[in-house]
Amino acid sequence: MKVLLAAGGTGGHIYPGITIAQTLLERIPDAEILFVGAKGGLEAELVPRAGFAFEAIPARYLRRRLSAEALLTAWTAWRGFREAWRIVGRFRPDVAVGTGGYVSGPVVLAAALRRVPTVIQEQNAYPGLTSRLLAKAARRIALGSEAAARYFPRTGKVVVTGNPIRRDILVRTRAEAIASLGLDAARKTVLVFGGSQGGRSINNAVVEAAPALLARGDVQIVHQTGKIHFADVAARAGAAPRPAGDGASAGHWHIVPFIHDMPAAYAAADLVVCRAGAITLAEIAARGLPAVLVPYPFAAERHQDANAAELARAGAAVVVPDAELTGPALAQTVSGLLDDEERRTRMAAAARRLGRPDAAGRIAELVLAAAGRGR
Repeated sequence: MKVLLAAGGTGGHIYPGITIAQTLLERIPDAEILFVGAKGGLEAELVPRAGFAFEAIPARYLRRRLSAEALLTAWTAWRGFREAWRIVGRFRPDVAVGTGGYVSGPVVLAAALRRVPTVIQEQNAYPGLTSRLLAKAARRIALGSEAAARYFPRTGKVVVTGNPIRRDILVRTRAEAIASLGLDAARKTVLVFGGSQGGRSINNAVVEAAPALLARGDVQIVHQTGKIHFADVAARAGAAPRPAGDGASAGHWHIVPFIHDMPAAYAAADLVVCRAGAITLAEIAARGLPAVLVPYPFAAERHQDANAAELARAGAAVVVPDAELTGPALAQTVSGLLDDEERRTRMAAAARRLGRPDAAGRIAELVLAAAGRGR
């Protein structure tokens, strides 16, 4: 069995693809899986690291307004489709899977036009334009959120599966994580990250909030800045290189450009401060972590606001709009939650009720069914 997987742009599209691929291999060990992503994208690093074959095509974010840049995007999309057409013809997959983002468009379209069964995995409560445009061509549509169902035709092809999460998100213990990350078991851990690319406003707020939080004496911060912001944040924090060589520390403020072992980071965390990407929220929910969410205000069609609203309505998260995020506001919000263990316990329980730890298996079954290999 051959599976073509289109995943790229951000970790929120890449990690679901990797998790789906790993789950398919558990069911069909001799399956041949090929990933297609964008040239120069994060997927070119993460997919081979996970042990999968990878090919790149030209791809750019789709601009909605007519402009010179939009024309360049259209030209790039045509080149990407032409290359995807060649890859599909050469690889001859039994099924093609797209996990959203602009790279999925040309790959899934090329596969559909070559009469290859296709599956779309849409993570967000408000689905992306690529998924909506490709819905008619897809054999199956796997949704991460019930709220997204109303944006697709009411047919038997739409299934709410939840979002796939990395298996070891659920199995790591706090003691193991604290030891592997070099943290203090006696302190409460605040995990901060702005997505795979970092988040400038979150980084700035943490730089301002960290002194007040650390002055409590019972807090430690694990802070992913994103590669492009790391040097600036480390300098402003007065941080020294960590002995492990994976970042810098200023006392109990541990600053890293990228966290490769997110399962350990989640396991160590008592509270999470982050954006509201769909996969991040699926992982938080499955792990049962209370969160302070700062939706990225420039996400396509503000889908992160819709994602965050689901957790807030359930009582699993506090939402702080990006425009209102300041150091003092963040310090006050985080300190209030750390001081209220009963509230954090309620938030954690609400998060767990939203979790769908079996999502990857359900999506794998849809993919196998689309390929004619289902039960």
